[in-house]
Amino acid sequence: MKKIAIIYLLITLILPNYLVSETKFTIARIQYDGGGDWYNNTSVIPNLCEEINQRTEINAQNEQVIVSLKDNRIFDYPFLYLTGHGNIVFSDEEIKNLRNYLKKGGFIYVDDDYGLDKHFRREIAKVFPDKKLQELSASHPIFHSFYHFENGLPKIHEHDKKRPQAFAIFDNFGRMILLYTYESNISDGWASPNIHKDPAEIREKAFQMGINIVYYVLTN
Repeated sequence: MKKIAIIYLLITLILPNYLVSETKFTIARIQYDGGGDWYNNTSVIPNLCEEINQRTEINAQNEQVIVSLKDNRIFDYPFLYLTGHGNIVFSDEEIKNLRNYLKKGGFIYVDDDYGLDKHFRREIAKVFPDKKLQELSASHPIFHSFYHFENGLPKIHEHDKKRPQAFAIFDNFGRMILLYTYESNISDGWASPNIHKDPAEIREKAFQMGINIVYYVLTN
């Protein structure tokens, strides 16, 4: 019995609380300046978290939380989410805050909703001028952490016939601190069925990839 208690104590210290306790895993949506529609598709986070709760042992809060990078509340959340179709501008304060957040153990997932790409790349280069977005191959563990995607990032919404790509930034210890999905629009597949009227198989791919992202982040 004593040995079991020690093992359980070690597990609770190593694994995220969201996997072994009543602590709720929360995804916080980033509100940003520049004119882009950071607020679009308010159903995506609640729907994804509902699927996480049903399919995994992760205890997710299925209500959307909104934070600004100017707000130190970002340090309360292990997972930030950013999306949009248009311009995005980070202030010096936001750049510093995001850099500190990511260096101290945080993670941000950015999903290009078509139109965000050039603006996001410009701003993230200000956050990490010494780091480059690295494209992930189909063999990367994030595509196999919970569900298996043999060909890597799935295509959810088609706009201009380009292949879907996943890019990441890693810290000096090899931990992924940022994931950026391009030409895929994973999070639109999390929206309620009446919004995009996606077929069930497309929404299923989107949810599976979303769960992979969350599961990979929490276990790595």
